[in-house]
Amino acid sequence: MNQPPEERPLNIRGLLGIGLDGGPKHKRVTRGDNFYLIGGSRQTHEHMVETALKFNEKVEERRKPLAEINARELTEIARELHEEL
Repeated sequence: MNQPPEERPLNIRGLLGIGLDGGPKHKRVTRGDNFYLIGGSRQTHEHMVETALKFNEKVEERRKPLAEINARELTEIARELHEEL
């Protein structure tokens, strides 16, 4: 039986965060499980790191790898993060 589209795994490999408000002097790059973040001012980059780490926590709470998260779960995670941050 076919799953509805919102229940099919999205096969996400990771998050990419790009901060556009950094100056030319600084090259901020942070890699972690499921994310790669580049650029941004100190404040922006720190916010991206915090968001990515909390995103990973939400994925881990579902007890499955990121690649198996479906559209419904991704939407739930985004809503939870929006409320928390």
